[in-house]
Amino acid sequence: MAPLVFLLVGTSAVLVAGLAGVRRLRSWPVAVRCGLALMFTVTGLAHFVGMRQELVAMVPPALPAPELLVTVTGVLELAGAAALLWSATAPWAAGGLALMLVAMFPANVHRALSGAGLPWDDRLVPRTLLQLVFLAAALSVVVHHVRKARRAPAEGRAG
Repeated sequence: MAPLVFLLVGTSAVLVAGLAGVRRLRSWPVAVRCGLALMFTVTGLAHFVGMRQELVAMVPPALPAPELLVTVTGVLELAGAAALLWSATAPWAAGGLALMLVAMFPANVHRALSGAGLPWDDRLVPRTLLQLVFLAAALSVVVHHVRKARRAPAEGRAG
């Protein structure tokens, strides 16, 4: 649940800053990028501090080197978070993070199916719904970029 809170608070804070007059923060795609960047910074850091052993335990037993996988995914989340903040790399980062969310989903399923006494938001249905929200947010950045790129040539011909 904490990642969702960071996504929502980060996105909302940027939207409020935009409404308060910070021109560069007025659009919803920028706000979503910043919310995602905050969320992936926090979750990426958790791969190294605080939740590392819990994340290692989530790795399905069929996968090799769980500690290495947690380290690599943590680094990728932190790199993706940074890349979301630069408009030139944001769509690529969002696409990569979306793929990573899909690739890491089996760990969430493994945890939900093998853990007893889990908090409600770590159970399979709520966790799946949360992952879908995160995936939709990341894909919205990609879709916005694609639509913007398609409009640019049409606007150039109109002038």
